[in-house]
Amino acid sequence: MENKISKIVSLCKRRGFIFPSSEIYGGFGSSYDFGPLGVEMKKNIKQIWWQEMINNYDNIVGLDAAILMNPKVWEASGHLSGFSDELVECKNCKKRFKQEEIKENKCPECDGQLLKPRKFNLMMKTFVGPVEDSASTAYLRAETCQGIYMNFENVLNSMRLKIPFGIAQIGKAFRNEVNPKNFIFRTREFEQMEMQWFCHPKQANKWFDFWKKERINWYLNLGIPKKDLRAVEIPAKKRAHYAQKQVDIEYRFPFGWGEIEGIHNRGDWDLSNHSKYCGKDLKYFDQESKEKYFPYIIETSIGVERSLFAFLVNAYEEVKGGRTQTTKAVKETEVVLKIHKKLAPIKVAVLPLVKNKPKIVKMAKEIYKTLKPHFMCLYDQIGSIGRRYRRIDEIGVLFAITVDFQTLEDKTVTLRNRDTMKQERIKIKDLVKVLKEKLE
Repeated sequence: MENKISKIVSLCKRRGFIFPSSEIYGGFGSSYDFGPLGVEMKKNIKQIWWQEMINNYDNIVGLDAAILMNPKVWEASGHLSGFSDELVECKNCKKRFKQEEIKENKCPECDGQLLKPRKFNLMMKTFVGPVEDSASTAYLRAETCQGIYMNFENVLNSMRLKIPFGIAQIGKAFRNEVNPKNFIFRTREFEQMEMQWFCHPKQANKWFDFWKKERINWYLNLGIPKKDLRAVEIPAKKRAHYAQKQVDIEYRFPFGWGEIEGIHNRGDWDLSNHSKYCGKDLKYFDQESKEKYFPYIIETSIGVERSLFAFLVNAYEEVKGGRTQTTKAVKETEVVLKIHKKLAPIKVAVLPLVKNKPKIVKMAKEIYKTLKPHFMCLYDQIGSIGRRYRRIDEIGVLFAITVDFQTLEDKTVTLRNRDTMKQERIKIKDLVKVLKEKLE
């Protein structure tokens, strides 16, 4: 199964999904750049999540908080004291590992002797201003939620909200991971999609169960099979220090089960702690009941890269001998990315049957220009039509439009479905309408 990961990594680079960062200088550990197709797929994931949160639920609003914040934020949140991993170092090869990953008291790389574990803070430190001293120390945020808590009162008052309500945010976060691994599953720079739901303490359990169900359904609706998804309740000893209850939504990766989203009942830990540190009363006052209290927070936190990785693994399919139905199967393996239609980076490919017939090429380019304002499109005229079909299948293109000799006679084209490979004749004037219906 690990071989599947290496194949996906290779495909991602070859076809423009994900590249190693700074590759011409030898790369930079655990950093990746998202290519033309990867950035489109990331954009789709974020747009679908944002629409889900902001448009499909009442009382959820958006926010885009700054990455750099007052260092006191991280002191109050506990990140400067308790946000650390136990690190062990090999005396021989000098490589470092998380204590929890060591099963025997020897180095997993060279069998060398391991030194005593020590705490390793995951916060990334930087300096603001011209002088690098303790007074100018700042941190790259380790999570996006703290920016939401900083703006709890601002959003509450400016938007005239009443509890329960949510604040959603998409943004970068940074953690100085000791042992980043498994491609884009664990990196030092990543993007989060988080929603913080503020509610009455007595309603917290009800809302926790509600959001757990809703978030699992989100993955199911985007094509993740139920058998490859599970919700794991984390016991008290292992859950985050702020969590009264924690459920990890995990996906079955080729390397094993891995968390792609966390659902947390954070209680009133965040707002009460920030209230204590900043000296400002962050309690909510209910005008109707005249009750004043710190809201409980139900958090849904999803990693964009991890979810994208899960969607890619889920979509990856190999067909031995190829999928051709018109010629004899050959001894080769054909790769198809059956990405959900909402997530697919390219929706439509326009292909002239041949490139040496000017009228066919001209009409194909006109169709491409007509469709481009409506859909993410691709134009390809290089190679045989069979090879082009295989190329677009490999990057998950949903529909292929082929302009052929019949097109010149009756103004129709063939529309090929990626998953079924079935073709139908469609009038050029109806293409936008037909494609919108199929994509919706």
